[in-house]
Amino acid sequence: MSFTPSEKTRAVRLASTGLRDARERPLRDLRISVTDRCNFRCVYCMPREVFGRDYAFLERHELLTFEEIERIARAALGHGVRKLRLTGGEPLLRRGLEELVAMLAALRTVEGTKPEIALTTNGSALAVKAVALKAAGLDRVTVSIDSLDDTLFRRMNDVNFPLQRVLDGIDAAQDAGLPVKLNTVVKRGLNDGEILPMAERFRGTGHTLRFIEYMDVGATNGWTMDDVVPSAEVVARIAERHPLEPISASVPGETARRWRYLDGGGEVGVISSVTNAFCGTCNRARLSTEGRLFTCLFASEGHDLRALLRGGADDAELSAALAGIWGIRDDRYSEIRSLLTPELRAARPHVEMSYIGG
Repeated sequence: MSFTPSEKTRAVRLASTGLRDARERPLRDLRISVTDRCNFRCVYCMPREVFGRDYAFLERHELLTFEEIERIARAALGHGVRKLRLTGGEPLLRRGLEELVAMLAALRTVEGTKPEIALTTNGSALAVKAVALKAAGLDRVTVSIDSLDDTLFRRMNDVNFPLQRVLDGIDAAQDAGLPVKLNTVVKRGLNDGEILPMAERFRGTGHTLRFIEYMDVGATNGWTMDDVVPSAEVVARIAERHPLEPISASVPGETARRWRYLDGGGEVGVISSVTNAFCGTCNRARLSTEGRLFTCLFASEGHDLRALLRGGADDAELSAALAGIWGIRDDRYSEIRSLLTPELRAARPHVEMSYIGG
């Protein structure tokens, strides 16, 4: 792919003013999947019956190198991105991840500041990695934890992984000076009985707990609307025991609606992609492990940036490609989900959660 001098000039101009998509949404957050592999087989993300022992994961040469990720991140920062989040699969399975963190932490936004570097993990290796990640420049970590009952936790991760090792990882991250957020995906009839125990366990710890509605990402998790526990119900269950009041979003485009305990016990959040869509303020793009850029969590296809990089594109061409992709973005699947029949939803392919990183 090549670009004319005028296209390169346009890319530079867009970088100074900030990209806007077809719905006037800026690009502020780039989520980077560093591996398609995971050591868990969670039922809502990477179920064992689909991603079994013989599943063909990507070969090493197919993955973006750290240098390629850095180039894409630099171009994105030039267009207004302020936050880089590393995901997977399970990102801590990518060898030398702290090296990538250090490379990204050395970059600067258009305002000349260090971008926020975050990580989402299942916590299985966090106790080992937390200190090195903090030293490399990681700013915060989000840990997925769906139950405080060890038996249920092992059942949900489907690899018999013990809860305590994840709790140890959370403690290690806190000790290393990393702020911790906790994500709990709630599926009715499976772990919705954990809502109040989770809230009570992490009240007063300084950790922010967020409950996520079970979503129809991909085509392998068997999603139905009956499995969804609406966020309003989650908040009501907690507030019945511990009164809450709503608080404002901390940054524009924040996915979680925040609630504060009236007794000063901290806060809790809910992410309501199904029952209260936030497409109108979505400012996130997602980069897959092998370099495809997706403009929606529910997209079916991505844009191949790896081919561009390995084809010899310079930085201006890469910047112009990003501008072109974001400029025509019109995604709003969560807003139109309810208008689609179950048959139409089933016929509409979605990228898998484990591939795109959530």
